[in-house]
Amino acid sequence: MSGEHSQQQYTGEKPPRYPPSEATFTQAAPSYQPQPQLPPPPNESTKPHRNKNDLRATTFDEQFKVEKPRWNDIWAVFLLLGVLSGFIVVSGIAIHAYAKTKSFLGGGIYGSGESFSLNTNTIILLVFVVVIALGLSVAYFILARVFTKQFIWITGIINIILGLATAIYYFTEHYYSAAIVFLLFTLFGAFCFFSWIRRIPFATLILQTVMDVCRAHPSVLIVSLVGSLVVSAFAAWFSVTLVAVYVKYNPTADSQSCGTTAGGNCSHATLIGLIIFITFCGYYISEVIKNIIHTTISGVYGSWYFCSRSTQGMPRWPALGAFKRSMTYSLGSISFGSLLVSIIQLLQQLAALAQQAARQDNNWIAVIIIFFIQCLLAVLDWAVRFFNHYAYCYIALYGAAYIPAAKETWKLIKDRGIDALINDCLIDPVLNLGSTFVAYVTALFAYLYLKYTNPAYNDGGNYNAPIVGFSFVIGLQICNIATVPIKSGTATFFTAMARDPDVLRMSYPELYNQIFGLYPKVQERIYS
Repeated sequence: MSGEHSQQQYTGEKPPRYPPSEATFTQAAPSYQPQPQLPPPPNESTKPHRNKNDLRATTFDEQFKVEKPRWNDIWAVFLLLGVLSGFIVVSGIAIHAYAKTKSFLGGGIYGSGESFSLNTNTIILLVFVVVIALGLSVAYFILARVFTKQFIWITGIINIILGLATAIYYFTEHYYSAAIVFLLFTLFGAFCFFSWIRRIPFATLILQTVMDVCRAHPSVLIVSLVGSLVVSAFAAWFSVTLVAVYVKYNPTADSQSCGTTAGGNCSHATLIGLIIFITFCGYYISEVIKNIIHTTISGVYGSWYFCSRSTQGMPRWPALGAFKRSMTYSLGSISFGSLLVSIIQLLQQLAALAQQAARQDNNWIAVIIIFFIQCLLAVLDWAVRFFNHYAYCYIALYGAAYIPAAKETWKLIKDRGIDALINDCLIDPVLNLGSTFVAYVTALFAYLYLKYTNPAYNDGGNYNAPIVGFSFVIGLQICNIATVPIKSGTATFFTAMARDPDVLRMSYPELYNQIFGLYPKVQERIYS
């Protein structure tokens, strides 16, 4: 794919009738030679041959050129740096105060003199949560790689069984608030899964395609592994910071950390404000990390779609090229989209805490009102994530600003009829079920840990809800990031197909026939 093609803007006009003329196809995909007839499925004899003496290997930037302005949404980069700097400052002050009172807080699971707030026991718990989440997430990805055809069925069955078992256990422990929530999650997941059964064959076809590319390009696995380790390290850092802030700023009379001079005085207002701030930082920074991984892997899948069977071939080190672009020209766009999601996530967290407080006060009118607010936030969160998911694929390949990329991608998908394929593709919902499964395990582990270690600060179970909730979120976030390669591959495939379906027809005719054999009306819409 040439740089000129990579910058052509979609105008919303109907694509040419099938089959396109020679001139039309030459314009749509300059790196492909016009073909009088549909070629047979590619094999070694029909693949384009590159003469090493005549054609040097191209780079990702040469294949997917970015025209000026190259730097987009630069204000969001400065916002990200400000948020990261603020988190570092708060974390440094809180951890420094924690270190000065560590002998009082305890050096392990037991032995703490702290009875008013979180302590070393909690840090150890959250570190265990991070390790468990990382291990299960990696195992889940390996499951998708090894048992690709059975993966969707396995995910649905495991999610339902574990969710139901967890809810039943919470009922037996008389932890009714968690039992009801997990039971509702399980019933909703079961309903969704059984309603998806007819769409499983198509989802399996796309999943096999994505995993085949993943096997052929090990850089996808390397990016995923490194990204998972980075986000796990950040989750551990966040967990320590959360506990240290509680210890430093909780204005209880027994608190010895309030005596430390650095970082200001203790007060409930300061404590609440800092908890809200670091929670937002946790969402925002982890979302940025996830989307950097997403755009990096999208560069690999985009190169496979447009370049692997062209006369130019795959660019050198496409993952490295896409990563460089994600960390430079596209970082502002990534930060912008991540900011929107993080704000919604923070509002959801605050709404959940407010609903819990209203339930404890038996204020059922407030509980109902907050429930409707949560429904609106959930819909808004889904919509923003949907647009981001596909917009980032366009940003990865063409370096566009966030809002133009979102508009352009949605227009492409809608006008080409690819939205019908996206709606029937179960990969993202299934992976969300898998992430929920990991979150079930981390939340259950946190509850059992609190029950059997019985820290003094949790006498009466006052901290069960926030700690179990944070453990659930940590497990969910880590697994979501571990499965980014599959989600990115799927989203990039549909985005590339929407931009130029003829590349799929000419380069991968067998896959093209399989897809549109299942959805002939979409083919008619593309070439009508």
